[in-house]
Amino acid sequence: MQDSAQDSPEAIAALPVGKAAGARQNRSVRIVQRSLARAEPVFAQAGLAGATMASLAAATGLPRANLHYHFGTKENLYAQVLENILALWLDASDSIHPGAEPGTAFRAYIAAKLSYSRDRPFASKVFANEILHGAVHLRSYLGLELRRKVDEKAAVIEGWIAQGKMDRVDPRHLLFLLWAMTQTYADFDSQIAAVLGVPALGAEQFAAGQALIVQLVLRGCGIDPPSPKER
Repeated sequence: MQDSAQDSPEAIAALPVGKAAGARQNRSVRIVQRSLARAEPVFAQAGLAGATMASLAAATGLPRANLHYHFGTKENLYAQVLENILALWLDASDSIHPGAEPGTAFRAYIAAKLSYSRDRPFASKVFANEILHGAVHLRSYLGLELRRKVDEKAAVIEGWIAQGKMDRVDPRHLLFLLWAMTQTYADFDSQIAAVLGVPALGAEQFAAGQALIVQLVLRGCGIDPPSPKER
C-alpha cells in the first residue's frame, strides 16, 4: 500500500501541529478503508476460520503490527469488513427518497448495486458466506441498522404507492428481490459466465443484466407499463 508524496509520514510530520493531526487522521481513515476492501478476497476465499493475519497483512499491504494497531484482532477486522460492505450497500439506496420519482430511483439503485457486484464481487461473497453460516457476526446489525434502513425505504415506496406512482407491492419483499437480482452477478459469477460461454463477466453481461432487471422491476411495479404492441 503506497502513500502519495503528500500522504507520507514524513510530509505529514512537516506540517504545522494542527494540520498534521488532521492529516494523520485522514491518512488513518484512508488506510482503514483500503484495508477493508483488500481484505474482502481473503475472507471470501478462506472464510473467517481459514484467514490468517499473515494472509490479511499480505493482501492489505500492511505489516502485521500495523494491522493489529488499526483493527486489533482478525475477528474485529472481519466484523468491520462486513459492516463496511453493508454501509456501501445502504448508501446505494440513497436514491430511494420521497422527492424522487420511483423509476429514476430504482434505476439508480439497481445500477449502483450492480456496480458493486462488478467491481467488488468478493464483498458480496463475504456477506453471502456470513449469512449462510447464520449471520453470527451480523445478527445485531441486521436486526437494528439494516431493519431501520429497510423500514425507511419501505415507507418511501409506500408513499409512492399511495400517490398512484406505482402498483401496490410489498415494499420489503421488493427490496429483497432487488438484493437477490443484483447480488447474484457477484455470488454466482462463475456459473453465469459458464452458461454464457465467457471466461468472466464483463461490461456487456452486466449491461444486459441491468437492462432486464430494470425492465422487470419497473413493469412489474406498474411504473413503466408495456406498450400496446407488447401486451
